[in-house]
Amino acid sequence: MPCSPEEIGALFLFEKLTPEQLGRLCAEGRVELFEPGPVYTEGEPATCFYVMLEGTVVLSRRVGGDDVEVTRTSQRGVYAGSMQAYLGDRVPQVYNNSMRVTEPTRFFVLPADTFASVMQEWFPMAVHLLEGLFFGSKNTQRAIGQRERLLALGSLSAGLTHELNNPAAAAVRATATLRERVAKMRRKLAVIAEGPFSRDALANLIDVQERTAERVAKAPSLTPLEAADREDALADWLDDHGIEGGWQLAPTFVQAGLDTEWLDQVAAAVDEDILPGAVGWLNYTVETELLMDEIADSTARISHLVDAAKQYAQLDRAPYRIVDVHELLDSTLLMLSGKIGPGIRVVKEYDRTLPSVPGYPAELNQVWTNLIDNAVSAMRDTGEEGTLTVRTALDHDRLLVEFRDTGTGIPQEIRGRIFDPFFTTKPVGEGTGLGLDISWRIVVNKHHGTLQVTSEPGDTRFQVLLPLNAAASEPTEEPA
Repeated sequence: MPCSPEEIGALFLFEKLTPEQLGRLCAEGRVELFEPGPVYTEGEPATCFYVMLEGTVVLSRRVGGDDVEVTRTSQRGVYAGSMQAYLGDRVPQVYNNSMRVTEPTRFFVLPADTFASVMQEWFPMAVHLLEGLFFGSKNTQRAIGQRERLLALGSLSAGLTHELNNPAAAAVRATATLRERVAKMRRKLAVIAEGPFSRDALANLIDVQERTAERVAKAPSLTPLEAADREDALADWLDDHGIEGGWQLAPTFVQAGLDTEWLDQVAAAVDEDILPGAVGWLNYTVETELLMDEIADSTARISHLVDAAKQYAQLDRAPYRIVDVHELLDSTLLMLSGKIGPGIRVVKEYDRTLPSVPGYPAELNQVWTNLIDNAVSAMRDTGEEGTLTVRTALDHDRLLVEFRDTGTGIPQEIRGRIFDPFFTTKPVGEGTGLGLDISWRIVVNKHHGTLQVTSEPGDTRFQVLLPLNAAASEPTEEPA
């Protein structure tokens, strides 16, 4: 179609150009009529710059397997396409969105090379400013994103240190106590060796000791009431058999799973005159077994925390791989347990039959961290205890991870801004306003998934939807 310098000169984008410049645009560009349908598709090489002369355009972005409409307009002069051609090969020159028209629509179409050339020739200062803004914005986003990750890491490190300190301190205390008990056992052994015990009596005592140690490993869990009743019965038994300090021995025996029936078996296995010594010897045996169990539990807890930290940080793991989201969620919840605190109940509603999905596990952990942190803050704002529910499910052909909190909710008037960079409702110094923006970029741009929210007071739900197959979630660079 013919290109009129007068028509394109009336557009706000070109109204300050000279007749010679408008003539060059018409000579190197063209006017083209598009029937209803697609004009270009997101991800294709960006070859043209489009300025609408008349009609209606719709711009959309691909989210998961869907095209989500972001703009619909009939305003003359709106433009789209290869808007970053002036940057050359320093950035991938692809369309960052899809454009279609809903009625016959005329465009002034300028080849990307010509657009880049006229920008650099006619507006050299503006090009330098735009380049600075573009790369400066990229660098700022990268630096602030790194800062956000460091802040999260600092918070997690403090929580992890607290979590590690408890079992470590318990292991140290148990080790010191165990050293004392072993010393007493050595002295008790010397007393037994000097006593008038026959070979058979010693053999019976050792047999009882072995069977007592086995019983400790199988000690049942008792309610406080059951434990108190059993302690009373054991104390009475010990007093009846002339064993001093029965009320001190009874709690240890109950913790080890011993009862009066077991002591009856001990009394039947040894002579009456050595029963007090045998019971004292068994008490040391029980204490050492319980202390070793405490040390084993504490060191296992430490090992579990270290494994969780490695899983969270994805050390020695490929950055992009097939992952079990439940492992990622569990490691994140464990890392954040200190921050969540005892006042918030965590409920896991996992569908363990869900398949693993392709993704960047370290970055998904960052998403979980941001969403859990926001949920915890929202519940603490209510001044009451709350419940955090983490749910996984299959949603058509995608995997759903939902974080539900019973906090204050997100007001309707700001709900559309929560994913904007630097937007935060937290007090100054407590939030950067980048947590949800980074989460959105990770989920949508890097995993081709969806991040959405529904909220009302007492029921806020952030839902992450991830593709199940690698074809829909293959690694890509984040678009400009």
